[in-house]
Amino acid sequence: MTHAAPPTLPSIDFINTQATLQDFSEAVTLLFEPAPPIVKHLYAKRPYPTYSALIDETSDFLATPDKNLTLEEQLDVINAHPRIGAAKANLSALSLIEQGYTPADAAKKVDETATPSTDDAVTQATLKRLNEEYEAKYGFKFVVFVNGRPRSVIIPVMEERIANSTKEQEMKTAMTDMVLIARDRLKKLNVA
Repeated sequence: MTHAAPPTLPSIDFINTQATLQDFSEAVTLLFEPAPPIVKHLYAKRPYPTYSALIDETSDFLATPDKNLTLEEQLDVINAHPRIGAAKANLSALSLIEQGYTPADAAKKVDETATPSTDDAVTQATLKRLNEEYEAKYGFKFVVFVNGRPRSVIIPVMEERIANSTKEQEMKTAMTDMVLIARDRLKKLNVA
C-alpha cells in the first residue's frame, strides 16, 4: 500500500512574497476547502505575520458576509465543505481524518476501499438522509466543526438544527464553524 505524504503548508513568507494565486489557493484550500471568494479576499490582503493571522482575517471577513459577499458567493463558501459522511473520493486528506477515517484509510488511494473507523451502515444511511433534508430546507450543505466526535454523535446535532434553526442562523453557524475547522487544521499541521 502506498501512503501519501501528509499535507503541508508552505512558509508564511512564501505565501506573502512569492506565491502565485494558484500557490496561495492551494494553501488556503488546505485550511478552508476550495472556496474562491475567501482565496480572492485573502490574497488581496497579504501580507500576514502568521497563518493564525490569515485565519483571523477570514473570521473578520466572514463575520459580516452580507457586507463582503454576494449571496451566491456565501453559498459557494459554505458548499466548499464536503457533506458529513461523503464518499472518500470527494474528501480532502484532512476531511477524511475529521470525518472518522483512520490515518491508514485516509492515506489509501481513492480507488481502494476505506471504512470509517467508528461508523456503521445505519449511521451512513441516517447521515445521507439528514444531509438531504438539511439541503432541501436551507439550500446549502450542513457544516459543523466535528472536533473529533464520531459521526454518530453529529446525527442529533443535525436533527436539532433542521428542526429549530433558520436559514440565516445556519449560514452564520456554517461560516463560524468553517473558521473553527481551519484553526483546528492549522494546529494539526503544526503551523503558527
